[in-house]
Parts: sequence; C-alpha cells; structure tokens
Amino acid sequence: MSIRVKTGKVRASFVHVFEPAAINGGEPKYSISLIIPKSDTVTIGKIREAIEQAKQEGVPKWGGKIPPNLKLPLRDGDVDRPDDAAYANSYFINATSLEKPGIVDRKRIPLTDPLSIYSGCYIRASVTIYPFNANGNRGIAAGLANIQFWEDGEPLNGRIRAEDEFDSLDAEDDEDFLY
Repeated sequence: MSIRVKTGKVRASFVHVFEPAAINGGEPKYSISLIIPKSDTVTIGKIREAIEQAKQEGVPKWGGKIPPNLKLPLRDGDVDRPDDAAYANSYFINATSLEKPGIVDRKRIPLTDPLSIYSGCYIRASVTIYPFNANGNRGIAAGLANIQFWEDGEPLNGRIRAEDEFDSLDAEDDEDFLY
C-alpha cells in the first residue's frame, strides 16, 4: 500500500523526469529531488503523516516491528547538504519511478519539452510514500507520480537561458555587426 501526497510549491533539483537515468550503475529511473522550504509546514506535515502511516503498513514486511535504523525519505537540507545553498533552510525528498511521471503546466496542459522542468524551477508534485524491504535495506521511500510546473526559477546548474542572455535582433542589427 502507498499513501499519496501532493506538495505545495517546491523547487526541483537533480531533474530526470523526461528520460530515465541510471544512478551509480543501477536500473534507469525517472527521478527528482524536491526541495521543500521549512516554512511550508502543510506539505511537511502531510509527508510526516504519510511516513508514520507507511511505518505501520511496513510492520508486516519488517518481521512484526519497526526497525531502529529505518531509512526515511524526508531529509534535512541543513544537515545532509550543508554546502549547497539551494538546500538551506529546507527539507528534501528524492522521488523515483520506473514509469514516466505525468507532467503538466499551470493550466494542466501536458508538457513535452525536456527543458520545461529543470533544476531550479518551481513545481508541485505528487508522490507516493511506501514501505520497502529489499536486499537487507528497510525503510520508507517516495515514488514519483506527477509534476505540475509552477514558475521559473534560477537554474541550479548556473546555466543562463538563451532567451535571458540575448536581446532581440532585427534587420538594422545586421549592419552593426561586421564579420
């Protein structure tokens, strides 16, 4: 069983939502890191509640009790990524899926341009929180379900979009540039 959670406005990072990517030689998956401001107590509360519910659902998988070293999906950016300013004063969740997530714009129109969701933009996401027990690892994971673009943000890779870097050109500009 899994519990579905819809986030508020979060920042996207490590975006692989249009094409799956293999991480550390593993199976290719769609994935994203959702950076959640600590001030978004509603989203954080929903995730914590889902984690607690998933713990109860996982008890049968874990031999009848909750393991003391359970891996949890909600992590503190100030603790786990102290040198990354994008994660400051935030929590984050890494969500993955073998299936491509649904991706829409603000008006719920499907997005197909792989540059429309990028590290640094703001989105809403739906994730499923579920217990796992695989290869000796036990915990709660986050599955990536769907994404809705919210607004552009400063790209986290430092790249500048072409439309932001250049002015428009017209015929008169051709005379200004001598090759």
